[in-house]
Amino acid sequence: MRLAFMGTPEFAVPSLAELIAAGHEVVAVYSQPPRPKGRGQQLTPSPVQAFAEAMGLPVFTPASMKSPEAIATFLSLDLDAACVVAYGQILKTEVLEAPRLGCFNLHGSLLPRWRGAAPIQRAIMAGDRQTGVQIMRMSEGLDEGAILLSEVMDIRPDDTAASLSERMSHIGAGLWPRALAAIERGGVTGTEQAGEPTYARKITSAEARIDWSRPAAEVDAHIRGLSPFPGAWFEVAGTDGPIRIKALMSHVAEGSAAPGTVLDDALTVACGERAVRLIRVQRAGKAAQSAPEMLRGLALPAGTVLSSGGER
Repeated sequence: MRLAFMGTPEFAVPSLAELIAAGHEVVAVYSQPPRPKGRGQQLTPSPVQAFAEAMGLPVFTPASMKSPEAIATFLSLDLDAACVVAYGQILKTEVLEAPRLGCFNLHGSLLPRWRGAAPIQRAIMAGDRQTGVQIMRMSEGLDEGAILLSEVMDIRPDDTAASLSERMSHIGAGLWPRALAAIERGGVTGTEQAGEPTYARKITSAEARIDWSRPAAEVDAHIRGLSPFPGAWFEVAGTDGPIRIKALMSHVAEGSAAPGTVLDDALTVACGERAVRLIRVQRAGKAAQSAPEMLRGLALPAGTVLSSGGER
């Protein structure tokens, strides 16, 4: 099939690789424009753009797919279908209806649960036991299209947003050849979404702050759901002001005290109910490290009280 691929983050790269390996003709790859990155703030292409260029594919990075120029270019491609994975832009009706067979999206949840921008993070943060990947026919509404193909997955107790995203990206990529074959032969009509939708709104920096007054299971899910980015964080007092620390991995532990109190020399922290032990952390401006490694350079003895998102 003659395809356009539209995607931006690392999560989308396995899907593009699968479509190429399946022998489809990818005539255009769309991705978000390069963004400033790192200390030098150099313009850096997205993972999808970098992969596509390495494969010798033509790449388009319009600032907006709503511009007349971007729409005209897309319409000129004479596509059979467009495959979309975490592209990050809204597509107008003109674009959705341009390919002969339509536009299709790979989404990282079991719709209609967690429509929107951050379904993987929100599923972990909410304590969901299951999630999935689904290919749907795109419509103008936010993730409201008919479902063509699904794969249900368990969320493991030690999953972070990174580990779950990695697993989902490869399982989702494997759905594309089956879905496109069925679409091409007219063998799939899709199933309309049923049930009350929930929305995975974009993660904000403010909500990433840890609230130790919540039960330990919720704090643990909060930490893992935001790892590694943007990273759930707390602060401790330092000689030159507060030190911000991201918690990247944790597990529920036993213990009790006032919420935010360090209980031992292994960085177990009391919560509203029970406690969490921090396994992997990252001080501002430093590399991620294990909790014992950090404690060798930053004393947080038992009885230390960590700042909490519940404080204002």
